[in-house]
Amino acid sequence: MDEADGIRVNARLTVPRSELVLKATRSGGPGGQHVNTSSTRIELVWDITQSAVLEEAQRARLLEKLAARLDGEGRLRIVAQEERSQLRNREAALARFATTVRRALVVPRPRKPTKPTKASKERRLDAKKRRGKLKRDRRTTEDG
Repeated sequence: MDEADGIRVNARLTVPRSELVLKATRSGGPGGQHVNTSSTRIELVWDITQSAVLEEAQRARLLEKLAARLDGEGRLRIVAQEERSQLRNREAALARFATTVRRALVVPRPRKPTKPTKASKERRLDAKKRRGKLKRDRRTTEDG
């Protein structure tokens, strides 16, 4: 997933580490004295609009698919603070970054419209007839 020069997102895209901004800050939440003194929370920021490795189609797709996760300037922000170790949080943030970008770049196959088969049409009509007969049989007759 990550190499010395960059983060491998998929076979066609590797984001150079120089484009990623990693910042360590103090993590919140419970944890006693240790949590108040160590900066274990990792914040990863990647500017999609300024990235040199993206093709225009990839950039447009990322901006569309990740719109809810971007700030006003088109930067993707990922935070990891689950672990007590800064190193493990950094690895988690990088892994989450690669997964997020990889999923956003997937282009779904177009759906091919299909017609129902003759057998499925017959099954549907038979079910409708049975249901109609059941309802018809429930009715009270005027004789009764």
